Amino acid sequence: MHLLDYSLIHCPYCGEANEIAIDGSLEEQSYIEDCAICCRPITLRVTCLSGEIPQVTALREDEC
Repeated sequence: MHLLDYSLIHCPYCGEANEIAIDGSLEEQSYIEDCAICCRPITLRVTCLSGEIPQVTALREDEC
């Protein structure tokens, strides 16, 4: 497992693609990152299981 992975997500507000860095040292994590295009806050829920591609869910503030 890599300690730093990258994933392409789509902003739940503007729909634009954003590449994010993922810390693979934790199995589950949740944090907020601003969209690089529209600057709105995206809640990211990340699951990193050993040997698998990280699963990333991008949510709007009202979906959390």
